[in-house]
Amino acid sequence: MTTVTNPTQLNSGIGGTSDRYNWHFLGKQYQVIYETIGQGNPVLLLPAFSTVSSRTEMKGIARILASQYQVTVLDWLGFGESQCPPVDYNPVLFQQLLQDFVKSVFNCPIILVAAGHASGYALKFPQDNPDLVSKLILVAPTWQGPLKVMGLPDGVRKVVKNLVRLPIIGQALYYLNTTPSFLRLMYKRHVYVDETKLTPEFIAQKHQITSKNGARYAPAAFVTGAIDPVANREEFLHLLSSVSMPVLIILAENAPPKSKAEMIAMAELEKVKVVRLTGTLGIHEEYPEAVTEAIKNFI
Repeated sequence: MTTVTNPTQLNSGIGGTSDRYNWHFLGKQYQVIYETIGQGNPVLLLPAFSTVSSRTEMKGIARILASQYQVTVLDWLGFGESQCPPVDYNPVLFQQLLQDFVKSVFNCPIILVAAGHASGYALKFPQDNPDLVSKLILVAPTWQGPLKVMGLPDGVRKVVKNLVRLPIIGQALYYLNTTPSFLRLMYKRHVYVDETKLTPEFIAQKHQITSKNGARYAPAAFVTGAIDPVANREEFLHLLSSVSMPVLIILAENAPPKSKAEMIAMAELEKVKVVRLTGTLGIHEEYPEAVTEAIKNFI
C-alpha cells in the first residue's frame, strides 16, 4: 500500500495551510483534506465522528496550540471536506487511514489529541506504532455509536445503515435527520451546554457540512455503530490500560449519563491522568480555552 501527499491550496478551516492527502486503499485512491498551522513539535488533532464531523470543530484548540506547536487537523474520509465515497466504512478502514496518514505526513513522534468517538482509534494506533506517539489526550472519549447507546440490536442497526445508503429512501431519511431544526435539537441535548451559542449562523454552518454529495454514507456508519472501534467497555478499558505512553482524559461533566458512565470507568484506571471540565460531547469545540489549558499543562 502506497500513500502520497500533494499539497494543494483549499478552503481554510482553522486558518492554516490546507492540503490534499491522496490515500491509496484496496486499489483505489481517495482524497483526504488536512490543514496545518503553527510551528514547533507536531500535534495531530482528530475530530470526533458525528453527522457534522469536521476539522473546523477543532479550530479553537488548534489556534491556541499553534502559538507553541505545529498543529495538524484532518477531515476523516467521508466527513468534512474530504472525499465521501460510498465505500464500506468500518474500523479497519479508519485504522489504516490514520496509520498511513501519520507515517506519510510526520517524520517524528507526535502528540495525539482525539475527541469523542475518535478516541478508540487514537488508542489503537500506538499499539502498532509505539514510537510514533509521545503523548495521548482523549477529550470526552466515547466508543459506541448513538443507536448502540440507545440499545438497538445489531440487526436493527444494520438495517438502518443499509436503508440510509439507498438512493431515494436513504436520501430522505438522511435529510430528515440533518434539517437545521433537528441539528439544533441534537446540539442542545447532547453536544453543547450553552444554548445561546447555537445561533442560526452556527447551525447553518453545521447544516452545510451535511449537504455535500455523498455525505450520508459515513455518518450512517457512525450512527449505527458500524465504525465503533471496540465492541464493549471491557475492550476499550483494555486498550487504555495497555498504552505505554502518558494519557490524559478530559472528562466532560455534563455529558449524557451513559456516555459519562463510560468516561468515569476510564478515569478509574490508575495509569491515566484525568481533568474534569464543564461541557458535554462537544466540549472540545464549545470550551476550547479550558480544554487547551488542560492539554498544555499535560504536555
